[in-house]
Amino acid sequence: MMLRTVAVFLLLAAAFCNAQELQSKSKVCANVFCGAGRECAVSEKGEPSCLCIESCKPHKRSVCGSNGKTYRNHCELHRDACLTGLKIQVAHDGHCLEKKTDQPAASPVVCYAADRNELRSRVIQWLQTEVVPDGWFVQGSNFSDTLLKYFKSYDNGDSQMDSTELLRFIQHNESVAELQSYADQESNRLLRSLCVDALIELSDENADWKLSFDEFLNCLKPGFNPPEKKCALEDETYEDGAETQVECNRCVCACGNWVCTAMTCTDKTAAVDDSADAGAEMTEEEWNLRVAELNKHQVCVCNLKKPWKH
Repeated sequence: MMLRTVAVFLLLAAAFCNAQELQSKSKVCANVFCGAGRECAVSEKGEPSCLCIESCKPHKRSVCGSNGKTYRNHCELHRDACLTGLKIQVAHDGHCLEKKTDQPAASPVVCYAADRNELRSRVIQWLQTEVVPDGWFVQGSNFSDTLLKYFKSYDNGDSQMDSTELLRFIQHNESVAELQSYADQESNRLLRSLCVDALIELSDENADWKLSFDEFLNCLKPGFNPPEKKCALEDETYEDGAETQVECNRCVCACGNWVCTAMTCTDKTAAVDDSADAGAEMTEEEWNLRVAELNKHQVCVCNLKKPWKH
């Protein structure tokens, strides 16, 4: 009985003290204004100060903050602003809408000067191994003889080697033709085709995209050093590999030409059709059709109007 009496007395004393504290706080904070998310508190010295609200009432009225975060109510938003020291405002009532992030523009598959030069160097090394020096037992051959032999083998009879014939000539030696600059096999096959075009451009004097034997010889002559071409853009020149963005399309400088993707900018998620299985074997006709389809999404731009960007 005595213990129960003591307990009741202690409870009454605590309640009295709390009441006194609340009355004192109310009195001290009567003329103190604290901003949203803060509340007035009394220090040990009995002085008022504004501190972040310890807890908000649990009512739910979701709001979206200017930081893109959804809060249960206005109080929670302002309390978070106080605790973090950030300026967070109410963007709108309700949950924040998920932001749709635009996919970055895909880069075109291009043959850079380094790729072209690597392919050319491999072809020259392969041909040099087939040059037979003169000996007492057999008549030798020189580099021109070896090239002429292949030119006649792959030319269709018009004495002009086009890109398809040049590609077949290069593919005669699989180790030479194996360029691996991209992650997938399909892009590497397209790269090989583009590098063949870049090789033709090196010595195609009459710009007909075909090589006479003399042009073919000049292209693969060991002593020939391919010139370093740069891309022009608004009276400035840029090195091989420079990039720029034109609307939703990305352009890169390759072998002196700006090469861009050709996506439809109203649909930024559009991409080159990738329905074909990269690992599947295709006939030569199917592959030529595939290359033609991919090339629809790549264009050479000579006079870009927008400034180059990193």
